[in-house]
Amino acid sequence: MKALRVGYVTATILGLFWGAIVGICVAIALALLTGAAVTPGLIAAMPAGAIAALMLVAKVPSIKGKGQIFVVTAVFAVLIVALRLGQPFGVALNISTVAQGIALAALAIGTVFPLAKMLHDIPFGALSRHEFEHAVIRFLTGFGYVFFTAVVVIPFFVMVMTSLKSQQALLVNPLDYSVDFSKGWGLFRSYVELFRDFGFGNYLLTSFFVSVMTVLLTLLFSVPGAYAVARLRFKGQAVMSRSILLIYMVPMIVLALPIYIAFSSVGLRNSLLGILLIYPVTTIPVALYMLQGYFRGLPAEIEEAGLMDGLSRLKVIWKITLPLSLPAIASVSLYVFMIAWNEFLLAFMLLDDPSKFTLTRGVAMLNSSEIPRQHLMAGSVIATIPIMLIFLGLEKFMTKGLTAGGVKG
Repeated sequence: MKALRVGYVTATILGLFWGAIVGICVAIALALLTGAAVTPGLIAAMPAGAIAALMLVAKVPSIKGKGQIFVVTAVFAVLIVALRLGQPFGVALNISTVAQGIALAALAIGTVFPLAKMLHDIPFGALSRHEFEHAVIRFLTGFGYVFFTAVVVIPFFVMVMTSLKSQQALLVNPLDYSVDFSKGWGLFRSYVELFRDFGFGNYLLTSFFVSVMTVLLTLLFSVPGAYAVARLRFKGQAVMSRSILLIYMVPMIVLALPIYIAFSSVGLRNSLLGILLIYPVTTIPVALYMLQGYFRGLPAEIEEAGLMDGLSRLKVIWKITLPLSLPAIASVSLYVFMIAWNEFLLAFMLLDDPSKFTLTRGVAMLNSSEIPRQHLMAGSVIATIPIMLIFLGLEKFMTKGLTAGGVKG
């Protein structure tokens, strides 16, 4: 470890790994956008990254500040081109020339500028433990951002781009995710056909109805239940409080067959009523758990003052507790809505009539060899976009509600 705590050694290692990470990401992006058979060129990206890192920690007196970063960026780009014999991504420059130029600039900037952040206070010589750990932590933080962004963005990008392709284009090159914008509104042909021929408008309405009703039924039972566990004193209260989430210890796949048999026996299979009976069963425990923590965080003196003023327990809950709990109730509602919207297993087992399909069940129906792949991807986009927009729009309220009960009043 002490051998690593030298500026030029730490910089070399971080530069090697960061060059490889950015090189792989840029090559994947270029391949997805152009369909060209590019390669990341780690043999060039890694030593170029190491040299760039060494130049950054050397801190040449005649080149300071941003000037040094721009010089290192230019040197990095030249090294990539030279080490790969004029083909920075392993393909001839006459193939997607503009895209390769942009990708080379992105590779150079994406490597050098983050390295400058990681190594800005690292000396060329011996490092203190704090300096060494700080550089490593910044590298791991950057890697985490890149890795998790790629894990989320790449599948979503492939899904969206595939939904905009024609069947002929997919057959010619399934790995080419570039889009021909000259088609204009024709790019959205798959979406039009889903709503026109497959009834996805009904699926959207059904999912919205089922999700909203699940939220209402969940709150109807979980709000008084959570309040009772948090505020009232009764026999078995501690056991109930600790066992609320026990249902999640049993995998849903284990319960699916008994539910299917029971619902078939009483005539609830293939009906929205059956779905509305079983969905709240899966969401009430988590809503109870989240709300009871918030209710415990509310000052009991406020409710006691209401009781002393002559209010009944129900009026105290309605006029005092619930208004104070709106952030938590809003966050729980959003969470339950997301669970109901994305639920697939029970909908797949219990619904057979296409007129009653939820959106996830409708998307599963598209997974057939008889239906073009772009229709399946378009259906996945339709199922993803609404809940993503709702979450991104209300995320700050959800975070506020989830953390509001963390501090005792």
